[in-house]
Amino acid sequence: MSEKSREFWRWREYRHTTPDMDWHDAKMVTAGVDIGSVGSKAVVMVDGKLYAYSVMRTGGVSEETAIRVMNWGLEGTGLKNKNVHYVVGTGYGRVNVPFAKRTITEIACHARGAHYIYGPTVRTVLDIGGQDCKAIRCDERGKVMSFLMNDKCAAGTGRGLEVFADLIRVPIEEVGKASLSVEKEPPPVSNTCVIFAKAESVALLRQGWQKEKVAAAYHLAMVNRIIDLLKRVGIEKDFVVTGGVAKNTGIVARLERNLGIKPLEPKLDPILAGAIGAAMFAKALQEKQLGLR
Repeated sequence: MSEKSREFWRWREYRHTTPDMDWHDAKMVTAGVDIGSVGSKAVVMVDGKLYAYSVMRTGGVSEETAIRVMNWGLEGTGLKNKNVHYVVGTGYGRVNVPFAKRTITEIACHARGAHYIYGPTVRTVLDIGGQDCKAIRCDERGKVMSFLMNDKCAAGTGRGLEVFADLIRVPIEEVGKASLSVEKEPPPVSNTCVIFAKAESVALLRQGWQKEKVAAAYHLAMVNRIIDLLKRVGIEKDFVVTGGVAKNTGIVARLERNLGIKPLEPKLDPILAGAIGAAMFAKALQEKQLGLR
């Protein structure tokens, strides 16, 4: 692929199976399928422990994506859909998971999944999704106490970062690191709408700004928008970030610096939080169905 035709926004799809786990003697196999607006995730848990997962781009038809991401998560394991006792669908396209027994909101699933990934001390969860951003307050069990969501514009979301990465021709996985390479933090771009922020970024590049400096200005504008949302819901330690943008060091480092709070380090891939939470709800629902709780 030539540099001119390269898609800098395109992130890597991947899957994983825990090699030293065997599902054959498990009492319960559950799954969570998170169909996001940009990315979809499937998680398979064996007796409440993470066994396999897959992450891929959400296609034009959510139902087809749900089938593909689940099949890819099960690939090579010997597991079939019929072996999974309970499946919960979540995310933007949760009603389009044809094999799910139940759907649960991504807000509840991210709170529960955050507790699994980061531990039970979590009280504030910031989920930065493909096209929205959620600030969630939860209790010691991972139950949602309150939340606020920005879904009116892609600014401050994964999709906004994809547009920006393509604009400055820096791979999406590297754009956060690039934004931190400036000696001095520039003023943030003034526009919060992705379309206008893109136009403003183009103008800055034409003025001679280095792409790293423009990246810093764009990231800072995102962080300011996110912090406003967090302050309105109320930030309580411990604080964590979920979703794919949790892996953007430019966002996480600026959140820490401007909030004065260091987010906890994830023990697992934070993009899986929603699907993990859904799989955990699936386990609880299956136990209830069997009279075990």
